Amino acid sequence: MRLSDLRGRHVAVWGAGREGRAAVTAIAAHGPAGLVVVDDSANFLTLPWEGPLADAAPLVTGEEGFDRLAAADVVVRSPGVPNTHPWMVELRRRSVPVTQGSALWMGDHADRTVGVTGSKGKSTTSSLISHLLTAMDRPNVFGGNIGVPLLDLPEAELYVLELSSYQCADLTDSPRVAVVTALFPEHLDAHGGEREYYRDKLNLIAHGPHAVVVNGADPRLAAELGDRPAIRAGSPDTTHVATGPDGAQWFHLRDTPLFPRAVLPLVGRHNEGNLCVALAVLDALGVDVVARKDSLAVAVAEFQGLAHRLTEIADQSGLTFVDDTLATSPYAAMHAIDAYEGRPLTVIVGGADRGLDYSPLRAHLADREITVIGVPDSGPRIVEALSGLPSVRTELADDLVAAVGLSRKLTPAGGVVLLSPAAPSYGRFRNFEHRSEVFAQAVADTAR
Repeated sequence: MRLSDLRGRHVAVWGAGREGRAAVTAIAAHGPAGLVVVDDSANFLTLPWEGPLADAAPLVTGEEGFDRLAAADVVVRSPGVPNTHPWMVELRRRSVPVTQGSALWMGDHADRTVGVTGSKGKSTTSSLISHLLTAMDRPNVFGGNIGVPLLDLPEAELYVLELSSYQCADLTDSPRVAVVTALFPEHLDAHGGEREYYRDKLNLIAHGPHAVVVNGADPRLAAELGDRPAIRAGSPDTTHVATGPDGAQWFHLRDTPLFPRAVLPLVGRHNEGNLCVALAVLDALGVDVVARKDSLAVAVAEFQGLAHRLTEIADQSGLTFVDDTLATSPYAAMHAIDAYEGRPLTVIVGGADRGLDYSPLRAHLADREITVIGVPDSGPRIVEALSGLPSVRTELADDLVAAVGLSRKLTPAGGVVLLSPAAPSYGRFRNFEHRSEVFAQAVADTAR
């Protein structure tokens, strides 16, 4: 479905936030027969609905909202509306067509788009792809799940998008190059279960992309793909890391060494995988990766890691404090822990409790010497899941600030204190940025 398909139809936009506002503006320009906005979650944080937006579409709140959704020819939901919402379940039962702004946008721009999703690594990988394409004289617009609705993006010859599982769910067109970085259980409450989450995530590749690029080292992703054709980055027949001409680890394209692993300023094997995926995407887009390997090496060296992803904070004590607040699942925390293998490590875990299974984290730490500090709300449950492991020391703290203070007492000189919560920020913090601010301030305050 495209925006032009909404001309002359009755459309209901579900959600009055950033995505809903972008949808109203875009849809109104295409002449719908009727346009209404439904907001079933209005509260004191809701922005006023006024001016041109109110002129284009009246705002309906409360129970009346469902009647307006059910009466529409098409419902355009915001990504924050979960598949498990009772109204969504009933709309599906009544066969009311439901789409999203991301799907409407993709209908007109798929052939010019690289779309990146994944349970881990999509932010870094999409940012790397955009950065490297720019360095290769392929200007592009970077957007998606980074705060800019797709319907607000300017016209361009090429787009690189980070796409959440929510944004992928309603796509009926795949991007030209569809990229999946990893799969593990996430957001199960919103999708309805693990199978449903994988289905919605992999909907990105379900509608005829020109190329599919995946992280070939991810076992769950490999299992879900089966024998589906894909470029499996990390494999010897595409981009991978192997011993180079000087005996050190190098990035390669098939048999050709490109540049040393040491050029990449990001720590962790998972970031090696992210760059392998990014390089495979450039190769799929026709960039001569071998001929331009020296320029690529310079661009890789200049890449700035994303804030809140293994971001190191300087501290005069000799300890290394690391902000990885975007690690909101046990699997993401496991990648972060591996990035500091070989150093004394204290990990701060806990946040909003979504009922996640922390047994994979327990298995990952079974033979590891590490200190884990749990903070509310899920911290105590994570600590309980680790009980009995002989080399894992566990402690509880009342809050994040107290955890930072305790970590200074428990972490040996030269060690690492890693905030990798394995849980979301909401409940105790406004958002993940707020959690990062509190962590950084606590590091500064306890240094005195």
